[in-house]
Amino acid sequence: MRLSSFSDYSLRVLMYLGLHVGRLATISEIAGAYGISDNHLTKVVHQLGRMGYVETVRGKGGGIRLGKAPEAIRLGEVIRQTEVDWALVECFSTGTSCQIQAACRLPSILDEALAAMFLVLDGYTLADLLQSPEGLAKKIPLPALAQPA
Repeated sequence: MRLSSFSDYSLRVLMYLGLHVGRLATISEIAGAYGISDNHLTKVVHQLGRMGYVETVRGKGGGIRLGKAPEAIRLGEVIRQTEVDWALVECFSTGTSCQIQAACRLPSILDEALAAMFLVLDGYTLADLLQSPEGLAKKIPLPALAQPA
């Protein structure tokens, strides 16, 4: 199983904003820090805003910031809301034509495994990802601020 780039980028945006609390960030700034397309990140930030994880400030000097405290953002919740397809195998999808579906135990085993994964993820918050901010900040530093003339 692999998370979509949408979920990956969502977590990265939240981590960036969590590292740089107290200031507004821009989509271009975050995209540049991670080497991600601005257009794709715009969609991610828009969705995170609709979910309440991110607040946007419009106008000159605007940007984005966390909409909730890092301790209130559960990783499992973010991933549940940003992933669209949990059909790990064909028989999880509607309209399947699997001939052994009625007798197969695989769906129930995979359901159990997925539930276990979310049990673990629900035990962690964004704050847990930010416990060693120095190391992360070295990898995704603030952009250089323009010096006044």
